[in-house]
Amino acid sequence: MDNRDLKRAGLKVTLPRVKVLRLLESHPARHLSVDEIFQQLTADGEEVGLATVYRVLTQFEQAGLVIKHNFEGGQAVYELNQGEHHDHIVCIRCGRVDEFVDERIEKLQETIAAEAGYEITDHQLTIHGLCPRCRG
Repeated sequence: MDNRDLKRAGLKVTLPRVKVLRLLESHPARHLSVDEIFQQLTADGEEVGLATVYRVLTQFEQAGLVIKHNFEGGQAVYELNQGEHHDHIVCIRCGRVDEFVDERIEKLQETIAAEAGYEITDHQLTIHGLCPRCRG
């Protein structure tokens, strides 16, 4: 993603938006909370307020640039919307989040929806458990 993506989403290119976007891009496999984003920007010497980070993420979510999840102990986390569907498995102890895609699960969900007379427009699957590190 770059400044053109901000413009295509109808957002003006501002320094706080660019900073948050670049930070999210530098952590593509991570799901970051507002506090983590704010702390990282502050550690990098960026002068941005916590309220600004909240505002930028809300704008990004509304524009479809990020996806907001509430699976880590109820704390909202954000990831860039890469346009490809994936599901999540979350450690209930440390909050680790792993992403996966399994075509068997996708087909089964389609079958279940069809048998119930539904057409799927969107779905999210989150599995909760203990990661290998926390089990060991």
